[in-house]
Amino acid sequence: MEILKLILTSLLSAAALFIIAKIMGHKQIAQLDFFDYISGITIGSIAAELATELEKPWKPLIAMIIYGAIAFILSIMTNKLPKIRKYVNGSPTIIMNDGKLYRNNMKKAKLDLSEFMVMCRQAGYFNLNDIQTAVFEYNGKLTILPVSSKRPVNPADMNLNPQPEYISTEVIMDGRILDENLKRLGLDLKWLQKQLEIQGYHNAKEIYLGVCDSSNNLSLFKGE
Repeated sequence: MEILKLILTSLLSAAALFIIAKIMGHKQIAQLDFFDYISGITIGSIAAELATELEKPWKPLIAMIIYGAIAFILSIMTNKLPKIRKYVNGSPTIIMNDGKLYRNNMKKAKLDLSEFMVMCRQAGYFNLNDIQTAVFEYNGKLTILPVSSKRPVNPADMNLNPQPEYISTEVIMDGRILDENLKRLGLDLKWLQKQLEIQGYHNAKEIYLGVCDSSNNLSLFKGE
């Protein structure tokens, strides 16, 4: 009987955690701000307690619901009331600008010089002279604006107007033809078979992944 209770409370914990995570949104599992980080750890801890609570499982369940509700309400408030956003989420801090490092801002962000250098290297900047502005975001990421002479060349710099590109569509996955995707592109099986033959394949079963772009160019990838 005790084992059955343990199984049921574990299932209840998993179901409650899943539902609350869905309500709180993908932000909870993507880039976390300070409160999301705290609430995520707390809810996970309560969920573990709920999974092993055999006598009164409703107590940790209520605690989970309360924490989830608080996070949900704060999310709505930060969207509706931008003024309180900086108090809940924090605000960006300029660490470096125009060749100057702001020591007080680094202390405020609790970021030491070694950590700053590591984050610059991780972003691909090994020479600080290549950086115009570095901003420490509230989610713990470092955003870098390179000096104008070091930024990548874009088409506008060369007076070019390239055609817009669109996301490619999968038409073959694991050797299976995705008929609905083909129809959405205005293509059919006859066209696909012809493209396979042109690229030296007999049928779709030989292909691990096949994607088609907006210009109907088919790219095929074999699995190893």
